[in-house]
Amino acid sequence: MVGRLTSLFRILLLAVPPLASLFIPDTKDRKVSRRVHQMVGRPPANLGLYRLAFKHVSVAKRNRYGLKESNERLEYLGDAVLSTVVAEYLFKKFPFRDEGFLTEIRARIVNRESLNSVARKIGVDQLVEYDSSHRGGYRAHKSINGNTLEALVGAVYLDHGFSFCRRFVLHRILIPHFDLTDIVKNNTNFKSMIIEWAQKNNHQIRFEIVDTRGTSHQREFIAQLFLNEKPICQGSGYSKKKAEQRASEKAIQELEPEFE
Repeated sequence: MVGRLTSLFRILLLAVPPLASLFIPDTKDRKVSRRVHQMVGRPPANLGLYRLAFKHVSVAKRNRYGLKESNERLEYLGDAVLSTVVAEYLFKKFPFRDEGFLTEIRARIVNRESLNSVARKIGVDQLVEYDSSHRGGYRAHKSINGNTLEALVGAVYLDHGFSFCRRFVLHRILIPHFDLTDIVKNNTNFKSMIIEWAQKNNHQIRFEIVDTRGTSHQREFIAQLFLNEKPICQGSGYSKKKAEQRASEKAIQELEPEFE
């Protein structure tokens, strides 16, 4: 009886891989885990979240519920978390400035161009998965790095909670990569820039206030920018001028590299 049990035990040992191998991910996962640890400051507890965060919709496959398993849902979540953390930081940093100022500075920090730049600096672009043949390749996905950075924030939030995610946003994204003094002093006239570009290239630009929100004491304006009578993008602000400026800034980002 003992002999039979011993033989059975040996067979089971041969059939089961070494215990250590059960906890060692494959080469690709090991790379993702190491890079996430470097970027975030803590090793991932749920590596699957980060694999999903780096997966662009162009390479996503549909699951059994018909949903494409891409980083878009994490991007949605990360956008909200990032915006909240930045808003809180600015609220405390500038206690005597009004909501219009705070909204404008936050918009300059979390706009797509800024997030694209930060994403490249911390190495997000080295991990993102996308279909290079999809609609013109990498250049067609001009927001891919910034979107993936937001998805990464969403993954960190789900993996480690809000408190750690807040520290990640502040100490790995906001403080090291944004000079608030420079942002506050930078009064770029985006409206003048895009009007000048349009005149130089024989295009027609016009603005229209298409909506308002809020009360009469705190009214937010929505400006629509038209290029050759085609609506391009909208911007919001607590004055018509700021709304048009924001729409112009977005249009410049949308028109890259044509704008250059």
